[in-house]
Amino acid sequence: MNKLLWAPSPDRIAASNMMAFMNEVNARFRLSCQTYHELWQWSVDNIPDFWETIWDFLDIRADERFERVVDDLPRMPGARWFPGAQLNFAENLLRYDDDELAIIGRSEHRPPERWTFRQLRVEVAGLAAGMRRAGVVPGDRVAGYMPNVPQTVIAMLAATSIGAVWTSTSPDFGRDGVLSRFGQTEPKVLFAADGYCYGGKRHDRLARLRELVAGLPTLEHVVVVPFLDAEPDISGIPKAVHWHQFVGPEKEPEFTALPAEHPLYIMYSSGTTGLPKCLVQSAAGILVHQLKELVLHTDIRRSDRVFYFTTCGWMMWNWLVASLGAGAAIVLYDGSPFHPDALSLWRMTEEEGVTVFGTGARYLEALYHQGVKPGKETDLSTLRAVLSTGSPLPDEAFEYVYKEIHPDIQLSSISGGTDLNGCLALGNPMLPVYAGELQCRPLGMDVDSVDQDGRPVRDERGELVCRQAFPSMPLNFLGDADGKRYRAAYFERFPGMWHHGDFVSISKETGGLVILGRSDTTLNPGGVRIGTGEVYPAVEAVNEVEDSVVIGQDWGNDTRIVLFVKLKPGVVLNEEIQKRIRTSIMERATRRHVPARIVQIADIPYTISGKKVELAVSHAVHGRAIENRDALRNPECLDYYFNLPELSS
Repeated sequence: MNKLLWAPSPDRIAASNMMAFMNEVNARFRLSCQTYHELWQWSVDNIPDFWETIWDFLDIRADERFERVVDDLPRMPGARWFPGAQLNFAENLLRYDDDELAIIGRSEHRPPERWTFRQLRVEVAGLAAGMRRAGVVPGDRVAGYMPNVPQTVIAMLAATSIGAVWTSTSPDFGRDGVLSRFGQTEPKVLFAADGYCYGGKRHDRLARLRELVAGLPTLEHVVVVPFLDAEPDISGIPKAVHWHQFVGPEKEPEFTALPAEHPLYIMYSSGTTGLPKCLVQSAAGILVHQLKELVLHTDIRRSDRVFYFTTCGWMMWNWLVASLGAGAAIVLYDGSPFHPDALSLWRMTEEEGVTVFGTGARYLEALYHQGVKPGKETDLSTLRAVLSTGSPLPDEAFEYVYKEIHPDIQLSSISGGTDLNGCLALGNPMLPVYAGELQCRPLGMDVDSVDQDGRPVRDERGELVCRQAFPSMPLNFLGDADGKRYRAAYFERFPGMWHHGDFVSISKETGGLVILGRSDTTLNPGGVRIGTGEVYPAVEAVNEVEDSVVIGQDWGNDTRIVLFVKLKPGVVLNEEIQKRIRTSIMERATRRHVPARIVQIADIPYTISGKKVELAVSHAVHGRAIENRDALRNPECLDYYFNLPELSS
């Protein structure tokens, strides 16, 4: 069992939303669940009862209640959730109409913005009226090429209040990355900022916007949001109007009630090795799934101020915005987390009274390696939870959070995916935190770790699956009329189960989970399957290593492991460092994990949302074409990996 780092007090457990829900379940079904694990077991043994209880506990607003929770639970894919229900997603996020804060907008170069729930509703009403006058009807696609600012949230809520389908990317996506996404989804209206700031630099996007409009023939209206300049020059951009010209005078939003399975979002796979898959997700499924995770597992309530460092091209943006449905204020930040220095986000946390701070694991690792001490240099007394996702958080970073950020918080390392717009493993206000472990499997999610034959395994590596259907499963992939691509993506490897494509180990003693990397980038030397996530903690425990990426290289009739390392400035890879890397891997993993080659490289490729791109590196090493480089934050670094002399022998 991993090292115990924190446990909630009895008072904190008793006051949690999770405990309130457990009490509700016990009373409604005359049960005697005393622990979270008992509650979880009941929830997966009684899927329809669980989701009906969640619906009521969250007070989901609907014009018509569902006729049944799910029509055919064993059907995966294809189970229909909440048939008969008529509701509107935006209405549920805008249920409050008062002077409590709803949005705090922060950025590198503009003063803070503050929107109350009343002000938010008024602005959504005016923008939705503008969309209706522009001919937007339920089912139309509305796209955002926007920074993480309040206007992006407002545009999404206005679109979904009508029943339009929202889809977005961030403005740091290049032209081809945007067109490969929006070109498939064919939006009628595009919201776009005139630019964005990052690291103290202005990035004008008006020229790029002209290129996008030329490449998106379905566009009828382009709404330009001032961000860099108060009145950006939009001449020369066809169909473009300023935001203030598009917004109407209406003050009360209208909400179109639609079937539970009406499309809400189109999300995208990373698209680093081909055209991105367009994942169509349902209004009721996303609403209930995300609010369950936020209200119960993250313990969010009206008094909270919830921050997640994200862009509008990452699912964590959608997840964060759903916090409005719990009445919490969301804190948006657009810019570099290290501008003007590494304490930037922590000063913001102090100034805004952030209670829940979310970020990518790489950010926390960077703070750890730089020796930053936020808890000593800023006042983080309001903070009660830190969330981390995007990649596994190593044990050292877990301990760093408690030592240098806050000693009495819930550290929730969470893992899921864009595909379900939610989590398969996440936090829990009732449970302790162990170094390296994600606290629990989510309520209502029959998550398991299975061997190659689909049999459950504990305390060893297995494949991450979900044995039963859940509400936020995609409705379909756009353009996949017969569902063949959808089935191939999740259901062919283990029929009747959602196969997520991660390696995982579930602790028999604690019930916690350790994510061990993607199984679709499995290393296979000598026929032994090795998860890449088992290598990284050992490599990055070596002081000279700043970052790394590991792949399998085809060699002879087998595969050999190749490790690329980005070393700290001024450090050159030598035999002594290589020896320590190999020793660390051998001690922390096994001899089979030790790479045949270790190569120093200038940089490691990441997607714009901060995920390491092993497949693209593998393609480069094997001389294959790499499509959609615009989906990467630093695509130029891939050129280093072609034709490396170190890998020719």
